[in-house]
Amino acid sequence: MSSQQVATDPNYKPPPGRLGNLTPQQQEALDKLRTEIQQEEWFVSERMDDPMLLRFLRARKFDVVKAKEMLKNAEQWRKEYGVDDIVENFDFQEKTEVDKYYPQYYHKTDKDGRPIYIEKLGKIDFKALYAITTMDRQLKRLVWEYERCVTDRFPACSRAVGHPVETSCTILDLAGVTIANFYRVKDYVSSASSIGQDRYPETMGKFYIINAPWAFHAVWSVIKPWLDEVTVSKIDILGSSYKDKLLAQIPAENLPKDLGGACSCSGGCSLSDAGPWREKETEQ
Repeated sequence: MSSQQVATDPNYKPPPGRLGNLTPQQQEALDKLRTEIQQEEWFVSERMDDPMLLRFLRARKFDVVKAKEMLKNAEQWRKEYGVDDIVENFDFQEKTEVDKYYPQYYHKTDKDGRPIYIEKLGKIDFKALYAITTMDRQLKRLVWEYERCVTDRFPACSRAVGHPVETSCTILDLAGVTIANFYRVKDYVSSASSIGQDRYPETMGKFYIINAPWAFHAVWSVIKPWLDEVTVSKIDILGSSYKDKLLAQIPAENLPKDLGGACSCSGGCSLSDAGPWREKETEQ
């Protein structure tokens, strides 16, 4: 189902800058952007629906010239990086092993119907991780997951909740992070941040950094300049007393036990990929 689906939730009101809640100027910007890329013959109809174009417009405050440049750069990157090939052929066979040393996974949904993405930076065993994978493969896996979000996860979550879902809820757990460990992985984190912001803009809804250690201000001073102001404004930095804040946004049954919730998936939450996007597979 396209993210342009009709909302079935009678109480749903589209946020500003989304379909169904555009000012005349924003509608004009959307029409202009669509028309120009169609005329310039690089419009890809199966991907560039109105919600996707609006994500780029919102990321550039509805400045058509800047949004178009951002989208064009993203399209160029797709070709150079081989995104279509990654979607079709990339196989992250080392996923189970990597999970032991750097857990990164999608797991169920928050109270707004968004997919939850969890990353445990403090679990990183750098030596063990790069004995079984590479930074290049980690980034390809990230791109594969972003693409799956756009084509599978967001539409499945939209159907489940009854209104369009275009963003995720991220939890970055820093329990056990050492400054030395962070600096060894900062190139990956920097590249991953850049891919998210520049190639898949406006897909972050909520972002919780939990178990932030006392020395986190040093790490944050490195990370913050990589992020734009809109991204920074969505980030909640929490210490070890994060549970109430997370449970205000996430149902306890959807939050893994080790993060203060009540979920303990068979085989472990980090490898379950549980969520509305799996229901179609389960029915088959």
